[in-house]
Amino acid sequence: MCFYCKGETTVKTLTTYMVDLKDCIVIIKNVPCEECEQCGEKYFDDDVMARIEKIVKRAREIASEVFVTDYTKRVA
Repeated sequence: MCFYCKGETTVKTLTTYMVDLKDCIVIIKNVPCEECEQCGEKYFDDDVMARIEKIVKRAREIASEVFVTDYTKRVA
């Protein structure tokens, strides 16, 4: 069930995740999520969030202003 609109149906899909770190914007394409069919709210499981955090941490180390990557690519 959706925490936002209380809709009862979510579907597995891919989304683009973006985070603004003030000095750098990180964009991650093709991130797996559950999306509410009613309002579009997106939910990420713990494994996906852990990987997103790893990608963002790595982006902070190497990016200047904008960092765009694909979720399916390996992060060193």
